[in-house]
Amino acid sequence: MRIAIVGAGLGGLALARVLHVNGIDAVVYERESSRGARGQGGMLDIHSGQRALHEAGLIDQFHAIARGEGQDMRLLEPDGTLLLQEDTPEDAPLLRPEVDRADLRDLLLDSLPDHAVRWGHAFESADDGVLHFVGGHSVDGSTAAYDLLVGADGAGSRVRALLTDARPAHIGQNIVEVGIPDIDRTYPDLAAMVGRGNYWVLGNGKSLGAQRNGDGRVRIGLSFYNTAEDWLATSGIPFDDPTAARARLIELLDGWDSRFTALIAACDDMVVPRSITTLPVGLTWPSKPDVTLVGDAAHLMPPVGEGANMALLDGAMLGLALAAHPDDFPVAVKEYEREMFERTSAAARASADMQELLMSPDASRRLLEFFQS
Repeated sequence: MRIAIVGAGLGGLALARVLHVNGIDAVVYERESSRGARGQGGMLDIHSGQRALHEAGLIDQFHAIARGEGQDMRLLEPDGTLLLQEDTPEDAPLLRPEVDRADLRDLLLDSLPDHAVRWGHAFESADDGVLHFVGGHSVDGSTAAYDLLVGADGAGSRVRALLTDARPAHIGQNIVEVGIPDIDRTYPDLAAMVGRGNYWVLGNGKSLGAQRNGDGRVRIGLSFYNTAEDWLATSGIPFDDPTAARARLIELLDGWDSRFTALIAACDDMVVPRSITTLPVGLTWPSKPDVTLVGDAAHLMPPVGEGANMALLDGAMLGLALAAHPDDFPVAVKEYEREMFERTSAAARASADMQELLMSPDASRRLLEFFQS
């Protein structure tokens, strides 16, 4: 049986790895030309997803690259008031360690046979058991046959349309990502302020989230809540002029403590806009014997820490179901989807609740109560 996985993200690679561990071959088709074709984002808080890494036989390697100190937390208000500081003891268990997304992806890629991932294959459509790739001129062929197609192709999934008409919708949040490279050397005072893990400032319909990455970079996300889908275009932020963009971001933080605007002033020229969308909470579809979804393709959630964990679990649980029913893929798909719908619906509801908290007028105090409880 030919298993085709579209997308070499965490969910697709976890599925390929668990299948490989259980002696089942699969091919991952990825539109990027190589593993290093683009940046993979910042740090991930991996908690429930550790179960998937156990099933993949990679938990020890994961612990070797995970950052326990990334569990540190500092929570402040825009006027500089420190509400919470949690420093992780050196011997603390790795319950919610941070890991660089690129490192975790590399761990999964390195655990697969060389032929398992086919780069430069941008999925376009599928019909009658045949995949078609964009332009008909992919690296090793314009088509590929399959018996089971797994869409692991993220928020903008093309495979999703084979199962449901649902599409991601904007949720009233827009993010601008900036960052400071090698912060310990370039801005030691700011490095000490941010600390080793996560640094949050919430208030006035905005948030600043600064996060220490494994490569010494601090990645900063400025969120603007209760904003329209076209806000990034109407905000007056000149994204093609990084210096002017930083100045405009500082203007948008009018009244915030000067320590926070100093963080923005110290950033390099990477300025990335992100409009936040989600799929409906509790999304399901009638099961089909030859296609299913994992990760954001199936249940795109607000970016509050569950997405990567659910994607890893999706890949592992589908892999285990296929290993349990190697001669009956339709049964395996139904079994996986039943479990996935229940698990991810609960995670999506919890994520939506957290999103509502972050968008509330008293977000910093409510988040403090959440952490304390």
